[in-house]
Amino acid sequence: MQDVTGIPDTDPTRHATVRTEVRVPLGFGHEMPLDARMVTFDGLLDGKEHLALRLGQPQDVPLVRLHSECLTGDLFGSARCDCGPQLSEALQLITDRGGILLYLRQEGRGIGLYNKLDAYHLQDTGLDTYEANRALGLEDDLRDYASAAQMLRAVGHTEIDLLTNNPDKVRQLVALGIKVRNVVRTGVFRTRHNSSYLSAKASKTLHTIELEEQTA
Repeated sequence: MQDVTGIPDTDPTRHATVRTEVRVPLGFGHEMPLDARMVTFDGLLDGKEHLALRLGQPQDVPLVRLHSECLTGDLFGSARCDCGPQLSEALQLITDRGGILLYLRQEGRGIGLYNKLDAYHLQDTGLDTYEANRALGLEDDLRDYASAAQMLRAVGHTEIDLLTNNPDKVRQLVALGIKVRNVVRTGVFRTRHNSSYLSAKASKTLHTIELEEQTA
């Protein structure tokens, strides 16, 4: 977001407000539609159209997943990442326990769709996911979760259980004033196409992924 001076507003304490909340039954990868309430916001710091999905019974301390948009995995079922299966798993787990899925418009760990596909091309030459980003002059991970913290406050939560294998999400949320009571690991969805991708995340950014227990 920008103020009238044109200077980006980066104050993480600035409040966002709920714009709309609407019921949307979801059939994503499930036999029975999941009953979701989609929430939109005004005043998010980055100005993007992020969504919150309320699922299951309301809880004082909800189970929360921060899921970054992945067009190739979420929509087309790409096996080069684990995003699609993680999204499906998160929707069901959060429905069962009660909580919120934040769908964040941060494609390709924040580098955008075209750059992500350029990085895939470089990975096909032997680079790992982080080496490919650097070869393009990009950071390993450009995602910022300040808007996610705003969204949680706007729907009334400053303490959560977080569904993630990514320690950076925990660090950022805590720094932004969100208490993470428990960390719940996501499943590991390994295929022959994403094995090196998952290995790089485990070794280079310390994702809690136990690949030795998985089969290709």
